[in-house]
Amino acid sequence: MAALNLENLLILQDRDMKCLRLEQQLQAIPHEVAALEEKIASGQQKIQTAKAEWLELETKKKSLENDIKEAEGKVEKYKIQQLLVRKNDEYQALIHEIQTMIAKIGDLEEAEIKVMFSIDEAKHRFVTAEAVLKANIAGHEEKIRVLRTRDTNTREELKAAKTEVTAARRVVPDDWFRPYERLAKYPGFPVCVPIRSGWCGGCHMKVSSSIEFEAYRSENITTCDQCGRIVHWAK
Repeated sequence: MAALNLENLLILQDRDMKCLRLEQQLQAIPHEVAALEEKIASGQQKIQTAKAEWLELETKKKSLENDIKEAEGKVEKYKIQQLLVRKNDEYQALIHEIQTMIAKIGDLEEAEIKVMFSIDEAKHRFVTAEAVLKANIAGHEEKIRVLRTRDTNTREELKAAKTEVTAARRVVPDDWFRPYERLAKYPGFPVCVPIRSGWCGGCHMKVSSSIEFEAYRSENITTCDQCGRIVHWAK
């Protein structure tokens, strides 16, 4: 009878530990999903940052174009004024203003060319980064879908495992179950461990010869004199 009780207790432990593994898997899934969602958000942010850099340069180019047009307009205005002035000093002042504007236009056009090169580089960086990041995001989204499916399947598996635990519990006598239940809380699983060559399979400490002999006889519950776990003889 003791051997049968021990066998039933080992079956119960196996099913309890299966439930524990499934619960741990369920607890880990939300953290894995959150980590992937964070990666997705980071990837999307990087895409927006690369796009913003490109668009900012486009805005700068447009501003330079407007400044050039404004400066060219002033040159035309000063040239018309030259035809109307009569005094030499006024005429010379307009020449100076025209030269100043022409120099400014040259600087603006040079800046515009630099910005255009920067736009090409920024656009290339954006297109390249977008392709890579979108592929990464798609991969992360697929992993999330797999995790959500795993969550559903694991919950179903856990439900079935708990039913198996209930069935296994019914055939374990209370005087065997009570110490098992206490040990399951502390030190935790595994509660029932084998003795091999005089060593406890739980704490890995040497047990006394009397404990080893009791485990060999398998007539009653035998516990390790070091950690208190239920021990059985390893055949």
